[in-house]
Amino acid sequence: MYMEIRYATNPRETKTYDTERLREEFLIEKLFVEGKLTLVYSHVDRYITGAAVPTSEPIKLQADKHDMGADYFLARREIGIINIGGKGTVTVDGTAYDLETRDCLYVGLGNQEVIFTSADAAKPARFYLNSTPAHKNYPTEKVAISGAEAQHLGSIETSNERTIYRFIHENGVKSCQLVMGMTLLKPGNMWNTMPCHTHNRRSEVYLYFDMADDAVVFHMMGEPTETRHLVVRNEQAVISPSWSIHSGVGSQNYTFIWGMAGENQVFADMDMVAMQDLK
Repeated sequence: MYMEIRYATNPRETKTYDTERLREEFLIEKLFVEGKLTLVYSHVDRYITGAAVPTSEPIKLQADKHDMGADYFLARREIGIINIGGKGTVTVDGTAYDLETRDCLYVGLGNQEVIFTSADAAKPARFYLNSTPAHKNYPTEKVAISGAEAQHLGSIETSNERTIYRFIHENGVKSCQLVMGMTLLKPGNMWNTMPCHTHNRRSEVYLYFDMADDAVVFHMMGEPTETRHLVVRNEQAVISPSWSIHSGVGSQNYTFIWGMAGENQVFADMDMVAMQDLK
C-alpha cells in the first residue's frame, strides 16, 4: 500500500502556479496499479482518493497508522467504491458483494475488514475509492448502475448530452457526508458542468475514464475570474477545492465519477457562475 499526502491550497496562492505546480497540487496521475492499493490523502476535507486493482491475489484495504492514526481504515471513516473494470468482489467483514463494471458499494464507519478480489486476473476489477470522515454507522449497501437514480441532461446542440447517475446521496444510499455518482457523456458530446459553478460548502474529486489512449480532457479549475486548466488523461483524477470551478471539455466523449465531501449533501447547492463573468 502507498498513500501520498496532499496539503490544502488557497486561491490567492494558486493563481501564481505554473503548469507543473498545478499538476503537482491538484492532479492525481497514477491511481490504478495492477496488484496494488494506491491512496491519496488530501487535507481538503480530509478526503482520501484511491484505487485497488487485484489480480491473482486479494488486496486488503489498510490504514496507514502513522498518517491516519487508526488501527483499521474505517475506524473513523466511510467509503464509496465504484468498479470501472472487470467483475470483482468486495468482502466486508465476511459478507461478499459482487460488483460488475459501474456498480457502486457504500461501506460505513466501523467495518474492520474490506478485501478486494477479481473474478478474472486477466481482466481485473478496477475499484475506485472515495473516503471521508464519518460520525456514525450507516449500513453497507450495493447499488448496481441499473438501480441508480438517473437524470438525462443537455443536448447535442450544446455538446453536453449526458446521463447523471446518483449512487450515494441524500435521497439514495445514506452516508454521513460522502456524495458519489457518475456522469456518462453520449458520443459526439464533450462538455461537462458548463455553465460552471462552485460550492463553498463542499469540495469535489473527479475521476475521468473510458478515454482512448490519445484522448484528453481539459479540466477547468480556479476561481471564476482566475481560471486555469489541467490536461487530464484516462483514469486520472482531479482534486477540486470548494473555491474552484470544476468543468471540462474533451477531445471526445468520456465518463467521469464525481465525489463530494463537506457540510451538506444537497446536490443542487451550487453557486452558479454566469458565462459573462468567466475570465
